[in-house]
Amino acid sequence: MNKDLYNINEPPHQPAHPFVFLVLILPFGVISGYVTVTFAYLFSKAGIPVAAVAALVGASLLPQVFKFLWAPLVDSSFTVKKWYLFASLITAGSILATGILPIKASSLPLLTVIVVAGNVASSFLGMAVNSLAAHDTPEEKKGNMSGYLQAGNLGGSGIGGGAGLWLAEHINNPWAPAVVLSGACLLCCVGLFFVKEHPSTVRAADALNTLKNLLMDLWDTLKTRLGVLAMILCFLPLGTGAASNLWSAVSGDWKASADTVAFATGVMSGLITAAGCVLGGWICDRGNRQIAYVAFGLTEVLCAIGMALCPHTELMYVAWTSLYAFSLGLCYAGFSAFVFEAIGKGAAATKYTVYASLSNAPIYYMTIVDGWAQTRWHSDGMLYTEATCGILGIVFFLGLLYYATRGKMSAV
Repeated sequence: MNKDLYNINEPPHQPAHPFVFLVLILPFGVISGYVTVTFAYLFSKAGIPVAAVAALVGASLLPQVFKFLWAPLVDSSFTVKKWYLFASLITAGSILATGILPIKASSLPLLTVIVVAGNVASSFLGMAVNSLAAHDTPEEKKGNMSGYLQAGNLGGSGIGGGAGLWLAEHINNPWAPAVVLSGACLLCCVGLFFVKEHPSTVRAADALNTLKNLLMDLWDTLKTRLGVLAMILCFLPLGTGAASNLWSAVSGDWKASADTVAFATGVMSGLITAAGCVLGGWICDRGNRQIAYVAFGLTEVLCAIGMALCPHTELMYVAWTSLYAFSLGLCYAGFSAFVFEAIGKGAAATKYTVYASLSNAPIYYMTIVDGWAQTRWHSDGMLYTEATCGILGIVFFLGLLYYATRGKMSAV
């Protein structure tokens, strides 16, 4: 009997709605926002220097820079969904563990260890989501998917930071923010029921051949013209959003209260950033994704300059951090759309992670640069420094695009 007769009436597979990836990636953003907003504000309020706060934020980013070293594990062992569940448990546990530490300078060493461990776990979570997204999204919809994916990432950061700070300021129990946010991270696992895990195309009968297939797939991507352009883009100080990591630490220069900081850089910022991500992804599916990314980066530069030039009031703090958040959403969606276009499928977790981890390098060094500039030239100097670096990145990348489109950049 022909087995195909049993399958003839089966409906074709429907790819997951992009909103599913928004839900799945939320814990990745929540732990980031919890550090950059909640802890940055509370430690700054306790009298800890901005440079020390910037160092904590920078340490939280380090696992995202080096995660390409362990990315092959997701493509070569267990299943992608099992990796997501494991990483979600560790991420939530790390957030919960921070609730026992008092807000003082002596807590910073242990807090740094916990934060780094949590971000290592969240890196596995992010890789699992990226793999599921790359395989369960049609090519023509990858911009839209990237927008929703980054909406969950950056929106989760805003929710994690804003909700964490609000709870810390309004509830006396120091465990409250950690308990609520860790529980929210675990609830996101429900999204796994709405996405299909496709069979791996790189796994073989033994680990050696699996690794060989994985490396060949990675090399096939890296040697293309689009792959080279995406690689160079990873290191440029363009569209990093580094200043947003220090908004709560410098809020005093705009006379912003704790509630204002929580409102402007928390939930509202998350929603605004999510809107920017979704719009950016929509734009990327309707034009040249490389040019779109440059245009998005320019909007961030203009926001930094505008914030420095305008009066330093609480209202201006809300207005400019909101505009900056929207531009950041555009930039992140543009970058993801560019990279998902370059990597295709195959060892998607490893390939996307190579680009994404390297792209955290400019976020890391620009956060340190911004912290140094703020200490030396105050907050306006920080904003002008970031804008200058962004302009240099735009000029360099436009020159590179011109060079590539003239046919002078060939595949390796």
